[in-house]
Amino acid sequence: MSVTGYVPGVYDMFHIGHLNILRRAREDCDVLVVGAVTDDVVERTKGRRPVVPLTERMEILASIGIVDRVVADDCGSDKMPMWQRLHFDVLFKGDDWRGTPKGDQLEASMAAVAARVVYFPYTETTSSTLLRDLITAHG
Repeated sequence: MSVTGYVPGVYDMFHIGHLNILRRAREDCDVLVVGAVTDDVVERTKGRRPVVPLTERMEILASIGIVDRVVADDCGSDKMPMWQRLHFDVLFKGDDWRGTPKGDQLEASMAAVAARVVYFPYTETTSSTLLRDLITAHG
């Protein structure tokens, strides 16, 4: 039986942390679907729009060769609407969500539809937030 994995994220200013989580997810599923969070959702949840627009982020993700499908994720932290669209078997997240209220809620909602949540180590040395801060400081 084929396993479909889903990896939601902003993927702004694509970096090694993004690549690491996608490589790990690729190893654990047969079909890898990546959800790029829409600009409006990012602005609503983080208070600012991504540096790189959604269409460009999606093009980068589709071009790296380990992703089977890229979709726009307009659902915020509630991934049930995305599960209803895609019917994935496993959702991959960075371990910065593990043990948090939003992570607990994600695990409960996914368990209700027999989907697993798998956490991968968050790359602490590089993040889009750090890159944005560096650009702002030197811009």
